[in-house]
Amino acid sequence: MKLKLPPKVIYILDTLQRHGHEAYVVGGCVRDLVLARTPNDFDITTSARPEEIKACFRRTIDTGIRHGTVTVMLEEQGFEVTTYRVDGAYSDGRHPDEVHFTRSLIDDLKRRDFTINAMAYGETEGLVDYYGGMRDLQKKVVRCVGRPDERFEEDSLRVMRAVRFAAQLGFTIEPLTAEAAKRHAPQLERVSAERIREELMKLITSPHPETFGQLYELGITSVILPEFDLCMKTEQNTKHHLYNVGVHTVKSMCEITNSPALRLTMLLHDLGKPMSRTTDESGTDHFKGHAAKSARIANEILRRLKFDNNMRKRVVQLVRWHDLRPKPRPEEVRKAICIIGRELFEDYLAVQWADNMAKSEYRRDEKLQRIVDVFNLYREIIKRGDCLSVAELAIDGNDLLELGIKGPAVGEVLKACLDTVLQDPGNNNRTFLLEVAKDAVGTAREQPVC
Repeated sequence: MKLKLPPKVIYILDTLQRHGHEAYVVGGCVRDLVLARTPNDFDITTSARPEEIKACFRRTIDTGIRHGTVTVMLEEQGFEVTTYRVDGAYSDGRHPDEVHFTRSLIDDLKRRDFTINAMAYGETEGLVDYYGGMRDLQKKVVRCVGRPDERFEEDSLRVMRAVRFAAQLGFTIEPLTAEAAKRHAPQLERVSAERIREELMKLITSPHPETFGQLYELGITSVILPEFDLCMKTEQNTKHHLYNVGVHTVKSMCEITNSPALRLTMLLHDLGKPMSRTTDESGTDHFKGHAAKSARIANEILRRLKFDNNMRKRVVQLVRWHDLRPKPRPEEVRKAICIIGRELFEDYLAVQWADNMAKSEYRRDEKLQRIVDVFNLYREIIKRGDCLSVAELAIDGNDLLELGIKGPAVGEVLKACLDTVLQDPGNNNRTFLLEVAKDAVGTAREQPVC
């Protein structure tokens, strides 16, 4: 099998070999090239010791010298080159306590996580596949190299990585590997939030977000997202729904683009339903107030998993208002844009579309048509340039100060002015709004003091 490597990668391999060392590309890049996918990067493994690697190239960086990794710089691009190694014990469930360099490629490949990631490729030798990676690529399975329990004991995050690779590639997890993953899922408690977040996002933004359900089946969500487990136990006995909250959540992720913020919103949008559920006399379930509760839970989870503030605020806002359903009337749509924010409004409508597509067909066409009509009005409102925020009003706080309005009353009066303009954009003129302001102050002064 002949794989096409970038010229710079070929140069590194040739350089190492000219100096008497073995050298191969290894791991995920080989897997992706075999599958005709474009690798994100190219890792290189070699029999050369770190100091020998450095002697072969003009510019290098000691990125992980203790574990045998040197970054070779070619122009402004870096390539990680790692010495063949055998890992010692993993006391912390992530890093080996010590590594031993070896001259054997087969020993180096043996320590890798899954067979599909344990292949190497050299320009002269071609594909090196000691552990059946090609067989498993053809079968479309994710299988641990050697004994699954040993691989998961070495790095606890591998139980998530198994599901993530299945999601990205459309593969299934080999039964013995899945059984071992389930046994080792509790060990995820010792994995950092940042590493869990990274694997979670790769999974849910993959072509197969439905694979998220395997995290639940393997007991992984009980550790990383126990709030989801409650959703899997919460039925939705209503004609609007077909599935329990958890299954609906997974299906809704499949109905939206793979934008990180949107997939994350769908994952979190109904987490408040388990504690909002009530059942009336007819046996119908209701979930009043679930959006606000879901937003609070989402905020806690996003902080726990150490998402950046921009992502957290964006997702929480979408979760908070995902159930707001303005009628397709200009004044209602303007109010909704004001509440949600024009920069999020199209995402909000995409969330509502996905939410409805993951429900029953009861009145679905009607629900979807409302979203289309709201979207069309939104486009007209934006194109027309209607005022949608206090900052766009024809008056500001300085104008109110001149009228003698001070303190908290300034915000209250500006809000009253905005409410008037959202009803009718034609009201956004200075003269009219100053009169509104005067009336608002006069009304406030007439109120009895309690």
